[in-house]
Amino acid sequence: MPSKTSQHGFTMIELIVVIVILGVLSAVALPRFTNMQRDARIAKLNAARGAVTAAASMVHGSAMARQGQPAQACPTGGNATVAATGTGTLCTENGTVNVTLLYPAATNNAGIVAAAGLVQTGGTGAPTAAQLAADGYQATVAAGTATIAIMGGATPANCSFQYVAPTVLGAGPTISAVTTTGC
Repeated sequence: MPSKTSQHGFTMIELIVVIVILGVLSAVALPRFTNMQRDARIAKLNAARGAVTAAASMVHGSAMARQGQPAQACPTGGNATVAATGTGTLCTENGTVNVTLLYPAATNNAGIVAAAGLVQTGGTGAPTAAQLAADGYQATVAAGTATIAIMGGATPANCSFQYVAPTVLGAGPTISAVTTTGC
């Protein structure tokens, strides 16, 4: 006579073990397959490059309009003056922006970095290195070239682009393509 206690289906413990294994795999393996953090750093880098491109154009137009005009007091402090040579400063909500040859300067954070508004300073002037770092940016300047990098990747220097200020009046700045190998 056959036994009536034959088992059909899975026990509750077997189901729980399978669910736990699937949970561990999704928490550990899935991020390795979809590296969304890297994609986010690349998107942030492209957005920063777009902001720098737009800021360079807007500052250029404003500098051309202000060129040779009397000094104008800025609401955040300082004065807007652009000499006939194309050098000087302009007012922005982040303070004054240094201008060279009618484009934002690449001399310090009061140049293209402030003009692009990568971080909001609340009208206290150009962003500091600490403010940039708090938002995941790093800006370095050498010989008229500003390198803007996104922090958090394997090699921030290789998750960056460069803004090169013009060297002659009438020429525009050079903004490099983004480098994403270190994102």
